[in-house]
Amino acid sequence: MKKPVLVIKFGSASITTKEGEIDERIVLEIARQTAQLQAKYNIVLVSSGAVAAGKKFLVNYEGSLSERKAAAAIGNPLLVRTYSTYFKPFKIALAQSLCERQHFANRAQFLQLKDTYHELWKNNVIPIANENDVVSNKELKFSDNDELATLIAVGFGAEQILFSTSVPGVLDATGNVVPEIKVIDKDALLLAKKEKSSVGLGGMTSKLNFARLANQMGIQAVIFSMQAEDAILKAVRGETGTVCRPQLKKVSSRNKWLASGSLIKGLITVDAGAAKAIQDRKSLLAVGITAVNQNLEVGEVFQISDMEGVVFAVAKAKIAIVDLPSIHKKKNVAVAHADDIVLL
Repeated sequence: MKKPVLVIKFGSASITTKEGEIDERIVLEIARQTAQLQAKYNIVLVSSGAVAAGKKFLVNYEGSLSERKAAAAIGNPLLVRTYSTYFKPFKIALAQSLCERQHFANRAQFLQLKDTYHELWKNNVIPIANENDVVSNKELKFSDNDELATLIAVGFGAEQILFSTSVPGVLDATGNVVPEIKVIDKDALLLAKKEKSSVGLGGMTSKLNFARLANQMGIQAVIFSMQAEDAILKAVRGETGTVCRPQLKKVSSRNKWLASGSLIKGLITVDAGAAKAIQDRKSLLAVGITAVNQNLEVGEVFQISDMEGVVFAVAKAKIAIVDLPSIHKKKNVAVAHADDIVLL
């Protein structure tokens, strides 16, 4: 029987010391626990830490984009070498997978990535993914590896995605871990603290937003800390951290890619009537659009938000979108067909 896919993401703060050194004690635990799961799962490790590990080699590092790229170039081989050292006693080989946003935005390239991962798994090799910071022409926002891990999880139809972070889970107002979130709604998002670690780009808001996307695509997400004993093994069983439950709905592989992997080109805001129509699986008509933030060409992908600014769908443009006046002249013309709209 085909093994389910498990994606495990490690944030910079969870695998490095305060001094920016890779915490080898944590890497050993990752290797030990992952080795116990490999027989049951096809595993992808998504690991931050390259910039944190490499920046100490740069004089007067201040965190500019070029400095971050240079730090990543230095840190990536150090990171992979450390992982390989600790996985070797468990007879597990690792493969480095440096990804760019275009690998997910272009479906043909994504399918090639998918074929490569399946070949690695067939040979009991675990891919360890990170963004290709050195040549990426996007600012390192995508290097928020929460997004990269989620794109992989959704694209590969993962059973679970685990987010390892510096705190033991999502915390409530009294500082206690929230053990379960059934639906990540506005109230759940308010639990996220705005601060982030000194070495990472993400934060709890990022993790909850991407956990929400994973849940909507039928994937369970767990936010946990490696400081707990047998943390990964317990997270897989839902026994530590915060478990975010998946929504039980069927989404085609094409629409999963459209919702998560496509390169979003713009944002369109719609009125209440259009929002309801879209929720009822109707097409988006020009008359319901209240704001357009970006010109769009035919076939480009955009997000759809309601009047409160909540993004609730993504869609592929059926016609070119220039500005609001030109759109309103079309009135009942479909801007996006119902089959090309994915509800989030």
